[in-house]
Order: sequence, then structure tokens, then C-alpha cells
Amino acid sequence: MTAAWLPPPSPFTLGAGDVHVWRVPLAPPAGPLAALASTLRDDERARAARFHFERDRTAFTAARGALRTLLGRYLDHPPDQLIFGYLDKGKPYLITPPGDLQFNISHSGQLALLAFVRGRAIGVDIEQRRPLRDLLSLARTSFSPSEYVALCGLPPADHLHAFFSCWSRKEAFIKATGEGISQLADFDVSLAPGEPARLLRVLGEPPDQPRWSLQDLPAIPDYAAALVVEAHDLHVDCWDWPPA
Repeated sequence: MTAAWLPPPSPFTLGAGDVHVWRVPLAPPAGPLAALASTLRDDERARAARFHFERDRTAFTAARGALRTLLGRYLDHPPDQLIFGYLDKGKPYLITPPGDLQFNISHSGQLALLAFVRGRAIGVDIEQRRPLRDLLSLARTSFSPSEYVALCGLPPADHLHAFFSCWSRKEAFIKATGEGISQLADFDVSLAPGEPARLLRVLGEPPDQPRWSLQDLPAIPDYAAALVVEAHDLHVDCWDWPPA
């Protein structure tokens, strides 16, 4: 994986052993925002219009427009002609054009992350770190028992950082599997500050034959971000929007 968020090359190609992750700002200037809005279909424009606050309309348009723009580049297909479907738990996929390109999207605060791979399940998550009044109560209901014990065993000063590291890693995993929050207690991730991101346990899967890879993405101040792919030894590039 690249150690930092870099400008993308021109051209860029997504090979069979590649993963591309893009960092997209959700409050672009008016000109670039209009270009992104032009890629949306009518149902997406209607969805954007239903947001009460302008910042939310802008964020949705920026993220969805960037997704369409990049998919169009990867597939050499008009962005506004892409058609999405959704799995039972809400994970999006491409109906038109068909193929093996898999993607995932996450947004929090002022940023979105878009992740792409060929022929593998993928999940990405970004979380803006912020104070939480009932952090341990939330962890008790959202983390596995082992993760909750590990969090409680840390010094209180480390709780916030560890909570969001754990949360982003777990969200990336359930987004990769497409199983949703019902799966949250069925696997364990590492969470201690300074400890590498790892899947420690996945229910029903042998620990000596891991199916999934988990890694933190390059540091973003005030955010936690993680990536899960149904593969190992892939090359991960992390790029800043816009493409050249």
C-alpha cells in the first residue's frame, strides 16, 4: 500500500492484482460540483433534492458523482448510463454494464472514500473521530464481547482512538461481506493504539486459512479509515480526487 494519499497517475488502470482507493472532498467548488451533478440520473437528483440541508445535498452529489465518474473511466462507459442494483442489506453493485468490477463507498464529515477492485468483494469505511458521551455503552452493543473487553482494558485516554479504529475496521468488514450489522458480533478485530489492523476471528472460518485481508488506510487527521478485501497480497494505491 502507498504510505500516503498521492495525486493519481495519468492514465490509471485497475489490473487484476490492484486495489484503488480514492479520497474525495464532499464540499467541492461550484464548477466541479456542477460537473459531478451532470453524471447523476433522475432518481439520484431527486434523492439529493430530498436532503433538508444544502451541505448534505452537496455531499451526496459529490460522492455519487465521483463514483460515477471513476466507474465510467474504469469501464470506458458514459457515467450517466451506469445502472446500480442493491443487495438485500443495501450494498450497491453494477447492473449495467455487467462485469467483474467491484466497488464500495463510505463517507463521514467532509470526506468520502471510494474503493475499487476486480473480481473480489471489497469494503471501505471512514469515520470522523468525535467525542462520544456513551462510548463504552455503544461499544457494548456494537462490538464483539472480546473487543469490548479489550477496549475496557485500555487507559481511558486511549478509548476514543481505539473505538473509532475498531468501528471503521468492523464497518469495512461488514460492508465487504454485505451481511450488515447482524454480523457485528461474529468476528473480532484488533483495536489497541499502535497495534496493526488485523482480523482476529471470523465465525465459521479457519484462522490458519484467512479469506479476508484487513488494513488501515494512510493516516487522515481526525479520521479513522480501513479497507477489507476478499484476497491477500494485492497492491493498494491511495489517490486524491480528482483524476487527471
